Amino acid sequence: MIPSLARNDAWRPLFLPPYKGEIAENYATPEFLAFLADPNALLSGPGTEILLAGRNTVAAVKDAPAGRPAEGIVVKSFGARGISRLKSLVQPSKAAKAWRGAVALVESGFGTAGPIAYLERRRGGFVRESYFVAERLTGGREIRFLFRELPAAKLEPLLAALAGELVRVHAAGLLHRDLSDGNILVESAGDGFRFVFLDTNRVRSRARLGSMARARNLVRLGVPAAHRPYFLECYAAAAGHPLRPGFTLCYRAAKAAFSGWIVLKKKLKLKKLARKLKIQ
Repeated sequence: MIPSLARNDAWRPLFLPPYKGEIAENYATPEFLAFLADPNALLSGPGTEILLAGRNTVAAVKDAPAGRPAEGIVVKSFGARGISRLKSLVQPSKAAKAWRGAVALVESGFGTAGPIAYLERRRGGFVRESYFVAERLTGGREIRFLFRELPAAKLEPLLAALAGELVRVHAAGLLHRDLSDGNILVESAGDGFRFVFLDTNRVRSRARLGSMARARNLVRLGVPAAHRPYFLECYAAAAGHPLRPGFTLCYRAAKAAFSGWIVLKKKLKLKKLARKLKIQ
C-alpha cells in the first residue's frame, strides 16, 4: 500500500490531444502515454473492474504496460454538469484537484494512492471530461469498520495514532475537507498503524490552520461518542499542549451541526433532488 512515488519525484505537463494535464515523471514513457491516450476507453476495457458507478466512476485497470504498477491502476472519471460545469470555467477540474491533493500529501510524506496522472478535456473553457489516475492500493481497511469492531483496549491505540497523524497533516498546512471514515484506510505497521488518505480532490493547502479550523475538520470522523474526549485529548497532546475548552466547544458545536445536517439531508432527500435537477 505504500506509495511508490518519493518526495523528490518530478511531475511534468501532459499533452495527449484533446487532453491536457500532468503526469509523474517516472510514468512518462511512450508505452504508458499511449496507454493513457484514450482514458474513457480504459473504463470499459477487458481488464477493467468497475469499483463505483454513478456521477463519478471509479475503475480498476489491471493491464498497465510492462506490469507497472504491479497491482494495476485506478482511474476515476469525474462528472461535470450543472453547477460543477459552470464552476469549471474559473476553477480547476476535480481531476486536477485530486492530482494536486495527492501530490501535496506525497510531497509532505503522508500516505495516499500514488498519483500517476490527471487528464482533462475542455471546450469553450468548460470541463467536458476529467480523469485522475493513481496506483491501486492493496490491503488496509476503511477506518469505519475498526471504529465499530475494536474493543476499547485496541481502539484507543488506534485513536491515539490517528490523532497524531492528523496533527502532522494539519501542521503541514493540509486540510482534507472530506475527512470521513470512508476516506481513511488503515494497515498495521510494526507495532503501530499506517494511514492512507483517499478522495484527494477535497485536499487543500493552507498557509496556516487555526485551532478552530482544525477542530471543525475532525467532525466528519465517526469516532464513537464514548471515545471522543479521549481522541481530542490525544490530538491536543500530539500538538504539544493541553486540551483547551475552546477547542472542545468548537468541536462539539460543529459535530452537532454536521450531524443535524446529515439527518436533514436524508429526510429531504437533497442529494437525489440535486442529481435529478442536474445541479450536482
